[in-house]
Amino acid sequence: MPSIVGPIKINSVGGGVVNFGDAFYLAPKSAAKTNSGSGSLNTGDFICTNNGFSSTNPFDPDVNDQNLTANA
Repeated sequence: MPSIVGPIKINSVGGGVVNFGDAFYLAPKSAAKTNSGSGSLNTGDFICTNNGFSSTNPFDPDVNDQNLTANA
């Protein structure tokens, strides 16, 4: 059903979908790449990581990793 939406102010949307009115198909897309060393992305209480040597190479020789194109 069509609807009338009044004045709206959206300051920011982080990783979400904002939809007003009818929608047939919603497909939000995002891609991210993170380079981290061993034991750096642990979450929780009382974490003990023993890393003698950790090296992360962020060099990426190819240009595209995850292509997001079109609407489907």
